[in-house]
Amino acid sequence: MNIEKYKKDLDDLIERGRMLHYGMIIEINPEEKETLKKRYTKEKWKNVEVMIDFKNKYQTWYSEALECVRQILPSRLDDFVRYYKPKVGRKEYNYENYTISDFLTGLSVTRGYQKEKIVGPDAAIPLFKQQLAIVESLKNKFESTLFDIRQLVQADFFDNELDVAEELLKKGFIRAAGAIAGVVLEGHLQTVCENHGKKVSKSKPTISDFNDLLKKENIIETADWRRIQFLGDIRNKCDHKKAEPKKGEIEDLIEGVKKVMKNIF
Repeated sequence: MNIEKYKKDLDDLIERGRMLHYGMIIEINPEEKETLKKRYTKEKWKNVEVMIDFKNKYQTWYSEALECVRQILPSRLDDFVRYYKPKVGRKEYNYENYTISDFLTGLSVTRGYQKEKIVGPDAAIPLFKQQLAIVESLKNKFESTLFDIRQLVQADFFDNELDVAEELLKKGFIRAAGAIAGVVLEGHLQTVCENHGKKVSKSKPTISDFNDLLKKENIIETADWRRIQFLGDIRNKCDHKKAEPKKGEIEDLIEGVKKVMKNIF
């Protein structure tokens, strides 16, 4: 539930950033406001009009986005800050050193009697677009990080379970050892299916169901399918009292599960 909340908060931050981008454009080109208004009903426009108030809303957005970048993508933190914060000791103002903070103060620089424009608020638009692009990239990074963490935790859990199975086998609990190894195999195959975006239609799928789906979708070769089928048959012996699994079979099962986990993902 917390993960979903974080995703929602990040989506909200991105949407607010897009609204601020509109607000920045409208401040420089007021006529764009009428074009934007046509996209919304009168009721929705009331909310949008508040969100596009760049000068009053940006600082809050920046503070929240800054912390997100710091936590999720620290390698881009300096870039994110640089677009907002001016370098110390600027001797002149131009498009290369203009910042979003200059936009917020309305800084515009001209030259001579004719007031030739050197740099103005429009220079901040691409800077904010870069900031927004960094924040948008957080979403993929966030999803990737969650995926990596999940995979690591799950792999560690499965390794521990196989250690338990081996210990049980040493102590003579053959059926229990096989049952645990079978659960690990089933869990790993389910993860492989999920990694490839495949789902078994059954509400309570088995090793055989996952194995057949992976073969059908050409994710595993026929040889792998047969090997997994063999391991599944050994596991089934552990679940049925009429069949008595042998120690050697469970040893094959545990070693087979280890190989599947290392080679099929």
